[in-house]
Parts: sequence; structure tokens; C-alpha cells
Amino acid sequence: PPLAINMLIYDLFPRRSLIRFLLEQGFNVYLVDWGSPTRRHAHYNLGTYARKLLPGFLQQVREHAGQQALTLYGWSMGGGIALVYAAISGDPDIRNIITVGTAIDGHANGLMGRQYAAMNQMIRRLGLSVRQLPSRWAYTPGWMNVIGFKLSDPVGSVRGYVDLLRNLDDREFVVQHATQGAFVDRLEAYPGGILRDWSYSVWFENEAGRGRISVGRDTAHLENITANVLCIAGTSDTLANVACCEKLLDLVSSEDKSLLVGPGGHTGIVSGSQAPEAIWAPMLDWLSQRSSS
Repeated sequence: PPLAINMLIYDLFPRRSLIRFLLEQGFNVYLVDWGSPTRRHAHYNLGTYARKLLPGFLQQVREHAGQQALTLYGWSMGGGIALVYAAISGDPDIRNIITVGTAIDGHANGLMGRQYAAMNQMIRRLGLSVRQLPSRWAYTPGWMNVIGFKLSDPVGSVRGYVDLLRNLDDREFVVQHATQGAFVDRLEAYPGGILRDWSYSVWFENEAGRGRISVGRDTAHLENITANVLCIAGTSDTLANVACCEKLLDLVSSEDKSLLVGPGGHTGIVSGSQAPEAIWAPMLDWLSQRSSS
């Protein structure tokens, strides 16, 4: 998963549980939980997660499963961490990589992308760089991420409350609204180091859109990735639109690479009401053809 997200997103509702869906299809599923970072973890950067934490987790998965070949499924920044790991480690046993709403060409992300490009030009004219930002200044607590997430789609947020008022007599609707609301209101903090690194590579400098991502003094070159790649994007995702996500397919060296576009915003493509049929089912077909029984 991406940081700031608690693990409920993958198992919110009985029939909208990605974990249950994959288990029922016979897949072994392992969930990486990044925990609940606090200010003392503000220095955690992209390298901390992609080069230190994730390799250890994958080793535990391999020992428990008795299998070397793995598929990595990453949502949003989680997809970015998976890509950086694959590009830097050269792990030959990453068979498939599925990215979901993972921003690559940040400047192609509509109005938001153009705003980041303009801000970056202003910062560079001042002789500064986002990479110079101290990690402790970039740290954002959970409550700030809740506000930011809701402000990313203010119309949708208001519409949700209006729909609630209109459906107060529908118990099932109220239960689902309360469950989704509880999830959004329980976001985790972002360590400043990784938020700074990701913002620099994807949103401000947009070096990811040119095929590279800075990881400390090293660089992850996306052309080093040869695993099968499925890029999933949402038609109404304002945080990472289709053009922003699909750039990945131009940058990896994979011979087998595909784009899946489905209905929904940044969260909807993971656990929305249309996800099981529009996203999970075709993803399952793709994955089944590229995984051992």
C-alpha cells in the first residue's frame, strides 16, 4: 500500500474485499503494513522503504510461502516503491508488477501537474530545490493527510454528505458511508523524507516522467525493469490521471506490458463499488495468465 493509508482499504466490505477476492481465486496474498510513523520517523526516505524495509519483507514472504517468484501489487506511492525496488535490486524473481493509480509523469496530471511544473520553475529560479527541504519540515501528520485527501475532490466530498442525507432511510447505504468515512478519517502520517523524495521525483522535477527516480545518491532507472507490468488507472482519478500513470509503459523494458483503465477515482479503483467487475476481474485474467498454478 501507499504510506498514509491504513490497511482497511483492502478489506472494507465483505464483497468489496480485494484480499478475499484473490484468496478465493487461489492466490496466496501477503500484505505489507508500513505501520504508524510518528515524528521520530520523519527521516525515513524513499531508500528506507525501497532498499531497506521492502527487501526484508519480501524475504519473509518467500520463506513463508516456499516460493521465490512473486507478484508485487502497489497502489499509488506503493506502486512507486515497488518500481524503485525492482529497478535498483535487479531481483530476477519479481515476475509481475501491478501498479494502481501510480503517478509517473507528474506534469501530465492535468491542472495539478501544470501547477507543480510552474512551482518548480519558480523554485529553480530562486536557486533552490525541493531535495534540499529538511525531512522534518516535510513530515505531515495523519490529520493533515485527511484534510488534503478531502480537498483533492471537494465536490465529491460534499456530494457524499448530500447523498447521505438523501438516503438516511437506507440502512445499507448508511453503513457503507460510515465505513468509508471511518477509513478516510484514520489516515496515517507521511514521514518527511519519503514525501520530499517522491514529490521531487514525480511532481516538481518530474524526473520519473523521464525514466529515473532519485534514491539518495543513487538513481532508479525504470528501463531496468523487465517484469511483466500491468498499469491500472482510473477515469476520474484527480490525484493520478490516466496520462500521468500510463507513461510507465513507455519507460520500462518489459516485453509484456498492458494498460487497464477503469471507472473510479484514486480510491474507487481499489475498493469502489465498480472495482470488483471493472478492475479486479480483468486484473485477475491478466494475473492468472502470468502466474504458476
